[in-house]
Amino acid sequence: MTTQLVVTADGSHTLLNEALNVHYHSIHGALQESLHIFIDLGLKEAFKQYTPQNGPILVFEMGFGTGLNAFLTWLEAEKSHIPVHYVAVEAFPVAIQQQQLLNYEGVLNAAHFSQLFEAPWGEAVQISPFFSLEKHHTTLQAFQTTWRFDAVYYDAFAPSAQPELWTQDIFEKLAQWLKQGSNLTTYCSKGYVQRNLKAAGFEIQKHPGPGRKREVLRAIFSDFQV
Repeated sequence: MTTQLVVTADGSHTLLNEALNVHYHSIHGALQESLHIFIDLGLKEAFKQYTPQNGPILVFEMGFGTGLNAFLTWLEAEKSHIPVHYVAVEAFPVAIQQQQLLNYEGVLNAAHFSQLFEAPWGEAVQISPFFSLEKHHTTLQAFQTTWRFDAVYYDAFAPSAQPELWTQDIFEKLAQWLKQGSNLTTYCSKGYVQRNLKAAGFEIQKHPGPGRKREVLRAIFSDFQV
């Protein structure tokens, strides 16, 4: 799948998926968006539940994409000294040549981003003492797991591009992999997405969005019986 490098408003890069004509992150600030929605609203909320005896915090990402969300999670795990096991699915992996052009190391003043996209698909890799990564080259519909996650980063392309990923059935599938009280965060706050999440057992919380985005969602899973 062909992509085009784009500089967003906060100076960080994203990619344009030319086949679907959608960006991987907000053009108003890729880094700003990921930090706010997935780290501040998602990961840090999950960190509140961490206890060493229960093992690492388990994070699932729908759409590994550019690797930015995984990179930010790794950095936050190291900063907080809380271990994270990160599982992601990606149907259309970004070419390594494109990932090598991304400027995340520079804007974050951090190194070793390449370890994430050079990690093999389909197996768990210990990236650092506080971060392990498990990438799967598959669709969400086909993916199966026995993990029970503490946080979900729902970063699929917009419903206008991939409506099949925003249905009640999809959210019910995700719900089967979640712990009671775990959270799902997403940039999409459309009314029917909220209704589908509620029908799958989630309690909806609306939060102010980053930059020009009016609101984003944090959904708390509260019902195992869906």
